[in-house]
Amino acid sequence: MAGTSSAIVAGLTAAAVGAVGFLAYQAHTTVPAGLAGRPGPSASHAAAASKAPRDPHDPTALPRASGTGERVVYSVDDDRVWLVGTGNRVRRTFAVNPGSVDPPPGLYWVTSRSNEVTGTDGAPVEHVVRFTSVDGVAIGFSAAVGRSNAVAMGAEPVKTGGIREERADGNAMWDFATIGVRVNVIR
Repeated sequence: MAGTSSAIVAGLTAAAVGAVGFLAYQAHTTVPAGLAGRPGPSASHAAAASKAPRDPHDPTALPRASGTGERVVYSVDDDRVWLVGTGNRVRRTFAVNPGSVDPPPGLYWVTSRSNEVTGTDGAPVEHVVRFTSVDGVAIGFSAAVGRSNAVAMGAEPVKTGGIREERADGNAMWDFATIGVRVNVIR
């Protein structure tokens, strides 16, 4: 009887491992081209390293040469985000407070989202929209819940990739930047 039970368990385990392998293969083959193997900026956007032209009369206007189509545009120099819908129409623009690690200019895609987490600085954050990582530090947009900074005074500095928004802006980002939406980082 013990031998029969062992054979059944072994058979079920083999079937489960095979099913997981098959599902992993299916997931790998159905990843959108823009998300597969894109840990950093795309090579086709190397020119994005120079500062995108700005409207001298309206510093909040969408910079020229910031891409096309539906996208999030993030200026690391201006600490500003634009949520751009169809027809190159700006749905919302707002100032942000970046972390200590900036993403290099280039084209990225939203790869993961979390409703509520604790940031690398120890602060509770919501509506986290991640699009890359730099030297192991996740980079993404988030809104702090409350105003407390949980890092103790005199503590070792922490590398942070959270680009912090006001909560209303974080809600707008959460609604707009779903998995696969482009994020164009400019200077």
